[in-house]
Amino acid sequence: MSRRLARQVAFQTLFQIDLSQMDVETALAQRLEEVALNAENQNYVRQVVQGVHRHVGAIDAQIASISRDWEVHRLGFIDRSILRLAIYEIVFMDDIPAGVAVNEAVELAKEFGDEDSPRFINGLLGTVVRDGEFQ
Repeated sequence: MSRRLARQVAFQTLFQIDLSQMDVETALAQRLEEVALNAENQNYVRQVVQGVHRHVGAIDAQIASISRDWEVHRLGFIDRSILRLAIYEIVFMDDIPAGVAVNEAVELAKEFGDEDSPRFINGLLGTVVRDGEFQ
């Protein structure tokens, strides 16, 4: 299975947690049971979901600092989950190039977001990458 599918599973798990306020470990167990991923991709999903959960305050502060006119809690669940995932990859995962994280986030936005999501996601993540500093 591909990293793209693993990234989609991570996004869907983050979305489920955000939407339903489900426990992280319960959401991970449910989602990983539903999708056949190899061990490496399962580890990636766990790392991202647990990492976003651990750093959600700092990640949301970063989103707030770059998203003028949008408070984090007012963002849609889909866009917020994609941004959290991508910012986690950019800031905390040295083995994933920032450009890959941005491109994959835009692809998720195209597939799951509304018509404005890809441009919105690309713009905010471009700012994160360009500024090169995590708040």
